[in-house]
Amino acid sequence: MLGSRSIERAGPSGEPTSRFPGSYYAATIGPAIDAPALHNDATSDHCIIGGGYTGLGAALALARAGQRVTLVEAGPIGWGASGRNGGQVHLGWERDLTSLAAKLGHATAAALWQTALAARDHLDTLLALDPDRCDFRPGLIHADHKPGAVAATHAHVAMMRDTWDYDSLIALDRAQLGAMLNSPAYHGGSFDSRGGHLHPLKLAQAMARAAQAAGAVLHAQTLCTALRPVADGWRVTTPHGTVTAGKVLDATGAYARALVPQTDAHVLPINNYIATTVPLGADRAQDLIRNQAAVSDARFVVYYFRVTPDHRLLFGGGETYGYRMPRDIGAFVRPHMLRVFPQLADVPIDHAWGGTLAISPNRLPFVIEPRPGLYAANGYSGLGVALAPWLGDAVGRAMAGEPNPGYELVRRLPAPRFPGGALLRWPTQALAMRFMALRDLI
Repeated sequence: MLGSRSIERAGPSGEPTSRFPGSYYAATIGPAIDAPALHNDATSDHCIIGGGYTGLGAALALARAGQRVTLVEAGPIGWGASGRNGGQVHLGWERDLTSLAAKLGHATAAALWQTALAARDHLDTLLALDPDRCDFRPGLIHADHKPGAVAATHAHVAMMRDTWDYDSLIALDRAQLGAMLNSPAYHGGSFDSRGGHLHPLKLAQAMARAAQAAGAVLHAQTLCTALRPVADGWRVTTPHGTVTAGKVLDATGAYARALVPQTDAHVLPINNYIATTVPLGADRAQDLIRNQAAVSDARFVVYYFRVTPDHRLLFGGGETYGYRMPRDIGAFVRPHMLRVFPQLADVPIDHAWGGTLAISPNRLPFVIEPRPGLYAANGYSGLGVALAPWLGDAVGRAMAGEPNPGYELVRRLPAPRFPGGALLRWPTQALAMRFMALRDLI
């Protein structure tokens, strides 16, 4: 049964939704999207709850299909994970194709690979919406922090090239990686020329402006407090007005507590943290990552980092599993950064922020239609920059009644529950993830 009680849409730490967090991204965007709060009752063909990549992708698709669509977002557009993530563009799924083929069959794995390629191509169409392509830079390095992991990475590269004809991925030995990355922490890895990095909040804004230009109505600072079925569809209640629509999409990601209760046992919010240094200057920044690529490593609790256009190091590292974020996020991230780049011991942190993302037990997106006219998409498990805009587009097309094989493929993926269900998923998963994090240190 869907809840109708008031639902707090702020972050797990109680952070305010009236403004962006103090991130590097928020400090380097232009004017905010003009999306005034809802102050009346409205009707629409479709209502989207959540102004991140999934919701904006759906709103854009629906508006382009000539449908009336209204989007409500508790904070500014792009306030959640879509506007504060690491900005890394990964091609594929969080599970490799060999394991997907073993569990789901070769045909399904092949279809998922084609879907991943389509998602990457779709991202290029969205980058073209922005004059500076959302600061996109090509190239993604996978770095192995354990010597024994390099052989497995090279075997993965060979499999992707030989079995799946993906020649954009190459293997790197220690010397080749060292020519790209000036860190003593890594022993080899791979390089994907189709990966890259971008400014995630600029991407959200570009999608929002395109959706508005196509006719979508966007309302920021509009908290969804209740969702209930009515005779003509669904009613979304907010503090100062309602939206009645034939179909509704819950695209609230990690902030989806109790909105569509079926989601709660299948996704888990976790907090991740990012910091940026002060500007390092072009030469010192270039010495860290010499080909301007993004880097993510093989740790279970991943380190991910890149150099920004204004020559800062942007570094993500460390997770927490409760509702509170560290009091001093910069101090929390800094030891992780210095494990990779000890040469930055003298460099101050300029911005530090946290964000909440949703993971699923099998690290594949969780998409459901629990009731007629009600859709929910969630659980990108850290790979949402390419997948979430595409899946939002796919859900939007499905809501508009278009045949959509890609959407049906993802919707029918296995959807296990977390052990303990909605109530016990936090402690059981936190224990498991802390155990896996300890393995990173061995």
